[in-house]
Amino acid sequence: MSLSEDQSRFLPVILGSDIATYSLARTFHEQYGIKSVALSKGKYHLCGDSSIIDSLYDESMDDPEGFADRLLAVADRFPDTQLILLACGDWYVDLIMDNREALEKRFIIPYISKDLHDSLVFKDQFYATCERLGIPYPKTLTIDCACPPEDITQLEIPFSFPIIAKAASTPAYHYVEFEGKKKVFKFDTRREFDEMFGRLIASGYKEKLLVQDFIPGDDTNMRILTCYCDQDSRLRFAAFGQTLMEDPTDNGIGNPVAIINRVNPEVVAHAQRLLEAVGYTGFANFDVKYDCRDGSYRFFEINPRLGRSNYYVTAGGNNTVKWIVDDLICHRSFEGVRIANEDGSKALFTVVPKALLLSVLSDDELINEVKELYRQGRAVNPIDYKAEERFIRRIYPRIFLSKQAKSFKPYLG
Repeated sequence: MSLSEDQSRFLPVILGSDIATYSLARTFHEQYGIKSVALSKGKYHLCGDSSIIDSLYDESMDDPEGFADRLLAVADRFPDTQLILLACGDWYVDLIMDNREALEKRFIIPYISKDLHDSLVFKDQFYATCERLGIPYPKTLTIDCACPPEDITQLEIPFSFPIIAKAASTPAYHYVEFEGKKKVFKFDTRREFDEMFGRLIASGYKEKLLVQDFIPGDDTNMRILTCYCDQDSRLRFAAFGQTLMEDPTDNGIGNPVAIINRVNPEVVAHAQRLLEAVGYTGFANFDVKYDCRDGSYRFFEINPRLGRSNYYVTAGGNNTVKWIVDDLICHRSFEGVRIANEDGSKALFTVVPKALLLSVLSDDELINEVKELYRQGRAVNPIDYKAEERFIRRIYPRIFLSKQAKSFKPYLG
């Protein structure tokens, strides 16, 4: 691999091969003109055919055994370069945390400590922190999946159906498989819940399961908040957005596929209180939902990394990775908190066809806003990047959108 002059100063090493991986690589390329290295289990067109990414493959990437050794072997290819290690997947963050001492010898690690990570990523502990700090969150029942099955079948659920259920530990949930597995479940009856729960227990999942009060409203009631805290644990940046559509498929449910930039000081204030109280550093990504019953914004979870849809921030005019470089490589000092899009600017982040997005929206005001952003050329698909040089990669965004429409169709009716 040849390195440009800029790359000789620092090089992003990204674990993953999905939209988040490509979005990060594009963001580095836009800001610094450098290529990133992406490590994944196998070749996928999105990153593997890209001219802004050097892709490396290892079928054992997810295997905890030898994880640090594999990454350090990659680092040996770049002996005189500062390497920034970034993860696109909670399981990769978890592996980095477990191997921090070894990896820090060669990589800049832009993530929080293992102890703080576990206190926030396990959603029951995150909600306990929200409770202590007075931050709204959904009413939640926590079930220990290591308890005897007979104890759980007799458990009373204190919410009326429908209910929401999801694993408290995303990394642990990543490694189990069972029929009907979803990122988030919605159940209309107790029977449906009991059937899923039996399959979950049989899969070997031993962490906690969260059962929650269902907050009414469609995808457009969801919000996303991306924050950056410097090495003194002070909030320095926040970018808020309104989700227009989420991925409806079983494996992708809950992932935003269309977002418009918004501004909400109340939600940012809640996040700032939480992040600074726990001593957070680096990027944090919050899932939030507007509750029309009382006008509150309820915090669902925190991801200790940039999310899959992180490019909504850069599309809105605020390059995300510049914060990492300014803080951890350039060691610049910051003043105050920068709130993205306070000037009223905005963009539409989207990874679905225009016609599909418009077809799922029911609010006339949102429909008109989306059409206007398309008209202004402010609709941005992160994987459709003009800097791509290879023909196959230039046409891939069209193929991808076609696949999205086809895979979503059975779920949208």
